[in-house]
Amino acid sequence: MIKRKSRTGLMIMLVIVIPVFSIAQTESKERKGEFYFSWGYNTEWYTHSNVRIDQPELGNDFTFRDISGHDHRGWDEQLFTKALTIPQYNYRLGYIFNKKKQLGFEINFDHTKFLFGDDQWVHVVGKINNKAYDGNLLFRVNGTADSSSYYYLNNGANFLLFNIVKRWHLLANKKRTVQVDGFGKAGIGPVIPHVENKFFDQPKNDPHFQMGGWNIGAEGAIRATFFKYIYLEYTNKLDYARYSGLKIYEGTARQAFGTYEMMLNLGLSFPVGRKIN
Repeated sequence: MIKRKSRTGLMIMLVIVIPVFSIAQTESKERKGEFYFSWGYNTEWYTHSNVRIDQPELGNDFTFRDISGHDHRGWDEQLFTKALTIPQYNYRLGYIFNKKKQLGFEINFDHTKFLFGDDQWVHVVGKINNKAYDGNLLFRVNGTADSSSYYYLNNGANFLLFNIVKRWHLLANKKRTVQVDGFGKAGIGPVIPHVENKFFDQPKNDPHFQMGGWNIGAEGAIRATFFKYIYLEYTNKLDYARYSGLKIYEGTARQAFGTYEMMLNLGLSFPVGRKIN
C-alpha cells in the first residue's frame, strides 16, 4: 500500500514538475540578436569656426574668422504639412549581436543644417584678387536683394557614423511591458554636405551633395520600450566634423566645427536569429 502511494505521489510530482520545467526552459530562451530601427528629429548648437576659401584662378586665398553658425530645425514649422525629410531628421539602424555583453553595431545618420548667422559681420583675413585683405564682410539672408554673400549647408551638414553600441538594462516592470535602457554609442564616418554659397559679387555655386570630409561622434541615450517592440528614445550627442574640398565658384572651401545635438526618436525593436538559453 505504501509503495502504491509512493508511486502515485511520484507520478503526480512528475506530471506537475515536467510541464513547469518545460515552460521555464521555453521562457528562458531568447533570440540570439536584436534588430532595431528608429526615426526622429533633432536640434543643434555649433562651436564658432573658421572657413578657408581657396580660389587660385581668381587670386583668392582667405579665411572667414570665428564665424557663428546655427541650425534650421524645420520640424517646428508646420511639420506635417511638408515632406518628412525636409526638417532636420535622423535615423538609426542597429543590431545587438551579443546579448550577454549587450554589444551592438549601428548605422547612425543625422540630417543637420549649418547656416552662417543672418546679418553677421565676419572678419576676413588673407588674399583677395592677389592683394592682402583684412576687413569685415556682412552676410545677408540668401535670396534677399542685398545677399551678395552667403554660406549654407542648408540641405545638410549630414553626419554619417558607424557606431559601436553598449546597452545597459536599467529597470522594467514585472511583465516587462515597460523597460528602460541606457545606451552609449561612439563611432566615425563620412560627412555628406549639401553645399550652397556665394561670395562677394561672384556667381553662386551649383548647389549639390558631395562627400566632403569626416566626423567622429559619441552619444548617450535613454530608451523606453513598450510591449517589447515599440520604443521612444531621447539622445544627447557630441560630434566633431571636418569638411574639405567643398565646391564653391572656381575653388574649394574647408571648415571644422563641433556640435552639440539633441534628438527624439520613435522606433521598433524585435529579436532575430536562433534561440539561445
